[in-house]
Amino acid sequence: MSKKSFEEALESLEQITRELENGDLSLEKSLKKFDEGIKLAELCNNKLEEAQQKVDLLLKKDGRLISVPFDPSGTTPDEDDA
Repeated sequence: MSKKSFEEALESLEQITRELENGDLSLEKSLKKFDEGIKLAELCNNKLEEAQQKVDLLLKKDGRLISVPFDPSGTTPDEDDA
């Protein structure tokens, strides 16, 4: 399952969600789908965390671009702090 791209995993997760919401599955099949959905959600979360770690914000300071690590809080450092 880890060979799936984020988009493939998300699409599979959405399909499982639709199937579970439909309510036509037996309890056993619902539990299997739920378990698969949990694994897909974890995979998506891991891929998002990996992407977050790779993101650098480019800020312009003193006429040049500098690389600043991504801040998950959404705040950017002041130009004087960078």
